[in-house]
Amino acid sequence: MKKTLLFIVLLFALINNLYAAPKHPTDSINIINKTIASKLLNDGIYLYQEGKNLEALLKFREAAEKDPTNWKAVYYISMLSYDQHNYHLSLLQAKSALKIKNADQQGELLEQYARTLHRMSKVDSALFYYKKSQQKLSKALIKELQVPLHIQQCVFAKKELESGKKTKRKVISRRINSKYHEYAPMIADSGKVLYFTSRRADTKGKSLNPSDQQYFEDIYIAKWNDEISDWDSVTNKIKRFNTPGFDAISHISRDGSKALLTINTEACVKVTTKGSDIFETKKSKRTGKFGTPRIIKNKTINTTFFDGAATITKNNKTMYFVTDRNFEKKATDIWVVHKEGNKWGKAKALPDIINTPGRETTPYISPDGKYLFFSSNGHVGMGGLDIYVSENKKGEWTKPINLGIMVNSVNNDTHFQYYPALKKAMMASIVSKKGKNNIDIYEVDMEGFVMPKK
Repeated sequence: MKKTLLFIVLLFALINNLYAAPKHPTDSINIINKTIASKLLNDGIYLYQEGKNLEALLKFREAAEKDPTNWKAVYYISMLSYDQHNYHLSLLQAKSALKIKNADQQGELLEQYARTLHRMSKVDSALFYYKKSQQKLSKALIKELQVPLHIQQCVFAKKELESGKKTKRKVISRRINSKYHEYAPMIADSGKVLYFTSRRADTKGKSLNPSDQQYFEDIYIAKWNDEISDWDSVTNKIKRFNTPGFDAISHISRDGSKALLTINTEACVKVTTKGSDIFETKKSKRTGKFGTPRIIKNKTINTTFFDGAATITKNNKTMYFVTDRNFEKKATDIWVVHKEGNKWGKAKALPDIINTPGRETTPYISPDGKYLFFSSNGHVGMGGLDIYVSENKKGEWTKPINLGIMVNSVNNDTHFQYYPALKKAMMASIVSKKGKNNIDIYEVDMEGFVMPKK
């Protein structure tokens, strides 16, 4: 009997060992997968920093599949969706990352979640998570991610949203706005002609930008049709304007005779620019057609960095433009250059009352040179890029004033152009709804508008 019992005990022990045996290989597989996931994550981060977003996304997805406990892979996937203005998807991905064990203790992820909530107009929740992220982040990252500024922006946005003031902007015709990005709108010929920039499938060359897999941008023109009370005859077949690369219009004179363009052909077979450069063109009095755009030959204007989004006074003597040549300290700044005789002088940055460590972009100078409208994410606003105005008083710029909810949203608001005679302004803003996340063109009712003063 004792031998029988001993045999049964040994048999059970053997069976248990047989079932327990896979533990060591499984642990080994987990370690291998985690190691592979870590390598994929690092590769993805490198590609992301290089601007190769599609390749980076594939790495992050593979890393997340190999190691479901890797919150950072999902965090970067959320970041990529955010960069594509797909805030709805970015929010879902950040929320998914937060469910991973201990991920809710990661300051970077909490800040990303807050930022996405902010873009989705969930200001109270965004404010909560910004403050929570501040408790987890290092002082260096708090400064780098500008968390205190975002908290101030949430407070400002709440105040504007609760003020009872109404927005005066509305999306213009679907003959202009498509499923692609449209921006940089500007009116000429007493409001009868509209120029804008878009990234549509019929772009010249019909090529995709390899970094974001979107079509290169082209300049388009539309004409106002009184019979249908809408824009009509939309085309990018503007002789001499568009290249197979990036082409954008940033200034058109009121009579439509002169224009400033930003052109970048670095990704083309035939490279003709050093980066993004500023070009100028004018219409021939004989033919009424624009001539071939010519690069502005001034080493302090066009460099090997991004230089573009130029705007000019009515007398063609003072030009403002955007550059990232100080990228090590700042994002993009607004610079100014004056004509000295028939040539441009030495360009210089606007003072820090205008330029911040963040982004200043898409400036518009009033024809008389007195008021500068621009977009920035470095000043206190509603969030993202907001539109501001500053007045030039005896050669000094005043502290920029946010145009508030009349024009701005919690998303990126850019490319503001003011037409007092038409009592309207044109601008661009991100539309971020489920299934739609692109940039559209808006018209702003400026009836009764008075330049704000502090």
